Amino acid sequence: MAKSNSISPSVIKRLPRYYRFLGELQKQGVERISSRELSEKMKLTASQIRQDLNCFGGFGQQGYGYHVESLRSEIGRILGVDRNFETILIGAGNLGKAIAMHINFATRVCRLTGIFDMNPRLTGETVGNIPIRHTDEIADFCREHKPVVAVLCIPKANTQAIAEQLVELGIKAFWNFSHYDLSIDYEGIAVENVHLGDSLLTLTYGASHLIPPQENAE
Repeated sequence: MAKSNSISPSVIKRLPRYYRFLGELQKQGVERISSRELSEKMKLTASQIRQDLNCFGGFGQQGYGYHVESLRSEIGRILGVDRNFETILIGAGNLGKAIAMHINFATRVCRLTGIFDMNPRLTGETVGNIPIRHTDEIADFCREHKPVVAVLCIPKANTQAIAEQLVELGIKAFWNFSHYDLSIDYEGIAVENVHLGDSLLTLTYGASHLIPPQENAE
């Protein structure tokens, strides 16, 4: 198997999509599939699929294709779904609460154990049976529970300082929803910056090429 730092980020970005599509095929009772058939479903080329999967070893068999359950299991292992990562969430505003309530952290291998916010009026509220704690309690909580993943739903101005504190407390990965491109000068820290605004603008780019602009009224 190739070393993770030698694999293109674009390949890694496609792995969750393979995992999702293969899960759907499993539910449909599909036992095996060729790269050509998978390419038709995923709108990728068969060559691209083979190249992506070859980065992690040979999963297919000549004349047989891919065993769906086995391939999904292997991709899941590569993605870390066979592990359980203790997770905390910082920022219990509307976005933070929505993420805590509507994302099933258990099935996504991140077990949410703590929620924090700097607003004292939120302290004691519960979100999905998890009490909101003040951010002053982060250090003690991390020392006791040793989370390794942090979800950041905080203002841009606070992101770098909070992230640096969390790294010192043992956090190894960030799911960052702030408007700050988190870049930490520590080795071994994983960061996934999520820009909802960028995603929306990508959508409006597509819409602008499908919907003609309205004529200016005289």
